Amino acid sequence: MTPDVLQSLIDIPPGRWAVAVSGGADSVALLLLLHGRPEISPHVVHLDHQTRGQASSDDAGFVVALADRFALPATILRRDQIEPAMAHLPKNPSARYRAIRLEFFRRVVEREKLDGVILAHQADDQAETILLRLLRGSGPRGLAGMKDRRVIGGLTVLRPLLAVRRSELREFLARRAQDWREDESNKFEKYARNRVRRFLETRPELHEPILAVGRACAEYSRWISRTAPQLKEEFPAIVLAELPRMLGRESARHWLKFHDVPAAQLSIQVADRLRMMSIDAATPARQLFPGQIMICRRRGRIARC
Repeated sequence: MTPDVLQSLIDIPPGRWAVAVSGGADSVALLLLLHGRPEISPHVVHLDHQTRGQASSDDAGFVVALADRFALPATILRRDQIEPAMAHLPKNPSARYRAIRLEFFRRVVEREKLDGVILAHQADDQAETILLRLLRGSGPRGLAGMKDRRVIGGLTVLRPLLAVRRSELREFLARRAQDWREDESNKFEKYARNRVRRFLETRPELHEPILAVGRACAEYSRWISRTAPQLKEEFPAIVLAELPRMLGRESARHWLKFHDVPAAQLSIQVADRLRMMSIDAATPARQLFPGQIMICRRRGRIARC
């Protein structure tokens, strides 16, 4: 086992964790690496997205058999058992399925009283994510890539394999004579991630530089977060106006989040709207922000109306 894999596993806190197993090589390797560690009790979770007909059902059957082989508890559900009860789902299919998966994980974690969920995203996934976000015009926060630990709506999500290459995980499975399922949709060129994956496979020399950009952006974002001043509940507009742009955006984000603007909608554009209210007196003095939050500027001061 490589030092990167061992270190990744050491960093997982002891406890009872949901382990997301799609049936693909990365998730199967993650489960095998966790199985047998006395301080970790895995609970296998799998959501059948019902997007590939019989192949989706076969993936679910493979995961059931794998959990049975290791005598692990498992929760396997279909998308149509989760989706109907969810309101305001995104129209974009990828975002929609991601929201449904998170809701599925959250339900299992709450019902089984688990510590959170462990996902099998690895270093190649991270490079693809960073390059995709670069092509879409993301700033430093987005270019930092996926975090190895994150809390999303109260759900703790761990990604312990972000420093491990896809090839390492497949070599590990080959040594164990463990098979896995291949998702044929990963070959479809209509998906942007698949096109980026094919590109990076033909340009392996770009992998480490892209990850280096991600690490630099993550450090920069941490510095911004630590350095940006905290705005008072009602503050003089000039305080925000005089901050450098990046620090001003971060202070604006924190202030808007404190005033109940949904974190998922706190984009650069939203933070800049508050900055412009502080900088430009010609902007509207009353503006509606995401979450139906009304913000007002009166006599040179910014406050929630």
